Amino acid sequence: MLQGSVPTEIEAWFSNRGWRPRRHQLEMLGASDAGLHALLVADTGAGKTLAGFLPTLAAFCPSRMGTLKPPEGLHTLYVSPLKALAHDVQRNLLAPISDMGLQVRVETRSGDTPSDRKARQRARPPHVLLTTPESLSLLLSYPEAQTLFGSLKRIVIDEVHAFATGKRGDLLALALSRLQAIAPGMQRVGLSATVASSEAYRSWLAPWGDIDSVALVKGEEGAPPQVSIMLPEEERIPWSGHAATWAIPQLYEQIRDHRITLVFTNTRFLAEYIFQWLWDANEDNLPIGIHHGSLSKEARRKVEGAMARGELRALVCTASLDLGVDWGDIDLVVQMGAPKGSSRLLQRIGRANHRLDQPSKAILVPGNRFEFIEAAAAVEAVAQGTRDGEDFRPGGLDVLAQHVMGCACAGPFREEDLLAEIRSSLAYAWLDEDVFRRVLDFVATGGYALRSYDRFKRIVRERDGTWRLAHPQHAARHRINAGIIVDSEMLDVRFRNGRSLGKVEEMFGAGLRPGDTFRFAGLDLEVEGLKDMEVLVRAARRSASIPSYSGLRLPISGHLANRVREMLADRAGWARFPDDVREWLEVQDWRSHLPAPGRLLVESFPHQGLAYTTYYTFEGWNANQSLGMLLTRRMEDRGLGPLGFVATDYTLAVWGLKAVDNPVELLSPDILTQEFVDWVQQSHLLRRAFREVAVISGLVERQQPGKRKSGRQVTFSTDLIYDVLRKYEPDHLLIEAAWADARARMTDVGRVGDVLDRAGREIDHVKLDRISPLSVPVLSMIGRENLPSGQADDDLLLEAESLGALAMRTDPVEEDSELPDVD
Repeated sequence: MLQGSVPTEIEAWFSNRGWRPRRHQLEMLGASDAGLHALLVADTGAGKTLAGFLPTLAAFCPSRMGTLKPPEGLHTLYVSPLKALAHDVQRNLLAPISDMGLQVRVETRSGDTPSDRKARQRARPPHVLLTTPESLSLLLSYPEAQTLFGSLKRIVIDEVHAFATGKRGDLLALALSRLQAIAPGMQRVGLSATVASSEAYRSWLAPWGDIDSVALVKGEEGAPPQVSIMLPEEERIPWSGHAATWAIPQLYEQIRDHRITLVFTNTRFLAEYIFQWLWDANEDNLPIGIHHGSLSKEARRKVEGAMARGELRALVCTASLDLGVDWGDIDLVVQMGAPKGSSRLLQRIGRANHRLDQPSKAILVPGNRFEFIEAAAAVEAVAQGTRDGEDFRPGGLDVLAQHVMGCACAGPFREEDLLAEIRSSLAYAWLDEDVFRRVLDFVATGGYALRSYDRFKRIVRERDGTWRLAHPQHAARHRINAGIIVDSEMLDVRFRNGRSLGKVEEMFGAGLRPGDTFRFAGLDLEVEGLKDMEVLVRAARRSASIPSYSGLRLPISGHLANRVREMLADRAGWARFPDDVREWLEVQDWRSHLPAPGRLLVESFPHQGLAYTTYYTFEGWNANQSLGMLLTRRMEDRGLGPLGFVATDYTLAVWGLKAVDNPVELLSPDILTQEFVDWVQQSHLLRRAFREVAVISGLVERQQPGKRKSGRQVTFSTDLIYDVLRKYEPDHLLIEAAWADARARMTDVGRVGDVLDRAGREIDHVKLDRISPLSVPVLSMIGRENLPSGQADDDLLLEAESLGALAMRTDPVEEDSELPDVD
């Protein structure tokens, strides 16, 4: 690719630091000079952000401007998935701007930005604005958007893989279409280290899906990462559990031996839990912090500042710090528990030694034996440079409805013009006139069943076909309610003096009473009372219990699941496994079967007077949970007396009064057209999905001026509307959108379908006389799957050891022992 000419100011800046512009940075400059959009895929530490901004800096260099004045107005937008990333980029961008003496004003804009600064930014925008998809969408809803964005030359989307495939990506795609209509010459730039398919992302990034208009720039290769798996020094890898607290002494030694260690966990609860264990082991009183999304803005900023200044020795965190934060002094990354995906792991590894020429060092700490194999598969994938990621899907109708309302807030529009603009986005290229008219009708009336209510009449159509706001007050209502992220309902945790510590889920908070204690933000807290949406606390005088965050469970990726199955089938490769893991697999292979690629292993055996069946799907917790709901319903219909099920990422175990003789019949594909529909309609899944799409689409408002509805109020409102629509308008636009969410996100029905496909082709049904070694991890979870890990871990480990002893016995349970039957 043609490399762009570097202005002398930028050349001097690199030279003064003993650096050189990297090839991919020059190619990004060349793509911009050629008038192309660009996707840069480069390793962490390769200078992606600088590469994305290099054409912007060049545009302000006197040597390139000549006699021209510096560009006026908003020149470049930078969009990131995290507020912390925008602030970090601002900090790192200001240094080169100052060093080169460029006249460039850089500001951030997010939900935390004061209202007076937001108003000033609309009237007198900076040259570079760093923001999020939600804040950008709100900016586009103002009448001055045409003027504000008319001068826009570039938009840089950082960590594009983190949100492009979800609803935030839908919102951003619609914003890109609107920006391109306002500023036709605007260049789009995407940055990422971990895209699985560069072609798919180029198509998403391009207007009208014109992939040839998007240059693909690949970064220079850096030093390969050094990734290892921590093993117990004396004991065995546990059969079950996820907290990996066995590793705390060894982890603490690693923290002592390194400058700064970043400890990643997969959930907020585990972050709190691991932080407590590390603090208890902190005999040297090392400064150790904690960071996750439920903490207050002030608490997060304080920790981020301490890390940037090098004042911490370790920081326990969640995905809140996955992306792009540049703290160069981190020399070790630790992943507690399973990585769940090679791209996610690679992203986290890249936080260590944030430089291309130095290897990142990372340690994976498996919580159990399955997680060890998953960790080994992830290490292998990283070494081979293999990525995984979610597939793109059609854009959501609820997001589209929000965007249409935002466009109306900015000014009147013509239907055919807005449709053409929306369809220029790949996410909505499928949109036809009929569906778009349904969206317009919904925004205008709420739909057939709700059109008699004035509150749902937000836009009206003039005689000339132009659509406009029904009343100016709808604009203000839209702006305080717009957004894509619908959090689980949260309660503020505050001291009496007003200091906020963060938020806990409403379900957890509602169960607290004065005198109860819990651990949060690294503190032992005692509840003084609950008031409105707040939990009032004080410092506890005794050790506290620990809150359980329901949160989002990260499923194992399909790519990593396939690698795990391949490792299980590769008997020669077991030699590199620890002795206890190898013995576990060898006994499983002797007693039963091992899951194989392209096949489904099902085991049936008696245990404690009940009939158990285990399905080794490797399709993730969400899909297995959904499959468990469906199978128990079908078993009930067939008189098998199901009593319960439990799911992990790898396995589904179902137990009942009668044995499953023919799992193929239970796993027939029609389960997705019969039992699935019945289950979703009768459960709260569709109601929960409807609540989210109703909020996103603007049908139900979360906030009114000076007042925010409680989660209970929002749920009550959406349930009433849901019941009306189900009765009088079952084909309503939002019912359709809720179904799409229930299928794709809440039930992961696509991966359930993959299980059924394998069952229809190749199934290994093994009938055993006792529990198998491979089924021990899932069976040890029975009765404990809904408990906080801290409360359940000790009992779980004892139960697992007992089950494991039974499974690993080589003597027959009864008088004679036969080889397993295989159907």
